[in-house]
Amino acid sequence: MTDTTLSAAEAARALGVTRPTLYAYVSRGLIRSQPGPRPSRARRYAREDVERLRRRSEERRDPDTVAANALQWGVPVLESSITLISGDGLFYRGRDVLGLAREASVEEVASLLWTGRTDGARPALAERRQSLGTQWARLPFLSRAQAALARSAAGDARAFDRRPQNVVRIGWRILDLLVRVAAPRALGGTIDGALAHGWRVSGAGQDVIRAALILIADHELNVSAFTARCIASAGSSPYAVVGGGLAAIEGVKHGGSTARVESQLAALRRTRSLRAALAERLRQGSRIEGFGHPLYPSGDPRAAMLLALLGDHFARSAELRVVRDYARAGAALAGDAPNVDFALASVARVLGLPASSGLTLFAIGRTMGWLGHAIEQYALDQIIRPRARYVGEAPGRDPPLS
Repeated sequence: MTDTTLSAAEAARALGVTRPTLYAYVSRGLIRSQPGPRPSRARRYAREDVERLRRRSEERRDPDTVAANALQWGVPVLESSITLISGDGLFYRGRDVLGLAREASVEEVASLLWTGRTDGARPALAERRQSLGTQWARLPFLSRAQAALARSAAGDARAFDRRPQNVVRIGWRILDLLVRVAAPRALGGTIDGALAHGWRVSGAGQDVIRAALILIADHELNVSAFTARCIASAGSSPYAVVGGGLAAIEGVKHGGSTARVESQLAALRRTRSLRAALAERLRQGSRIEGFGHPLYPSGDPRAAMLLALLGDHFARSAELRVVRDYARAGAALAGDAPNVDFALASVARVLGLPASSGLTLFAIGRTMGWLGHAIEQYALDQIIRPRARYVGEAPGRDPPLS
């Protein structure tokens, strides 16, 4: 397990400073410290704080390099009060996400992300969405969802009212719409309850669906959340924000990885030796999907919780045995623990959900986060418009005309 602290020598070396300077940073509250293990009890220093100070120092010395890396892992590019990823922990507005997944409802978490409170009531939506028509029935969920969003936006006269209370109203409407697109037979009630009913899942399965939606609801400034914020910054409607988020999440380097894991689980389900089959994939130049996450060097806590829930509720499931065998073989070969893509695909397999439902859960859950980011961005009233560093042909060097 990766240590989240550093010794005084390691911290000073990482920062390129002397120990007295390190101690001065601690006294000013810039770096947290704590007593180390017995017997020495030598103080340890928070790796996260040291890395943050190191990046600030690099920015002062070489701002061009920092700007070039600003859209990659690790360098913050804007402020948000929604989600904190710290060490191996994840928090929505200061609330531990694992605790929320154990105790809260999906509606409470949506309200927390949108308003900062868990007591926001979901309005009763009496209207039923009309069917998209039989020509849409065979399209993937994301395509059907985007079509439904476009049609719903056209019929909502207040779509461009960007006041927080109206965006919350639209948010509930969008979640209701996505649930009906995902599970047309769904009845009213809670979001997880409607999905469970539409997918014909029993009580224990519904609890897993609820936890999955909460655990995946937001993850700071990932590509779909950044896309959502850019769209919101342009003044587009919440429907457009979610439509853009759905377009981004489909990519194989984002939510699409969940669908790829689900396909691999289905394809290798009856393989006699999963490890041999996965090793062969590596030899052929393919990667093993669903393992490791740059922000969780000690393992994705969301995946760990979902896989534990499946073990608690479905210990005798044949699909769970396949999932566990795959997890062991994949972790041994990839050198990393399963991530949330693997866990969502496992949920879909163990619960017997329709094909690609892992990605569907991802998209519906993450919609809550996209709308939270939209509300935050609308309040800022600033367009996101970074500059590009031009590296092409210099002007004025056109070859002579022949």
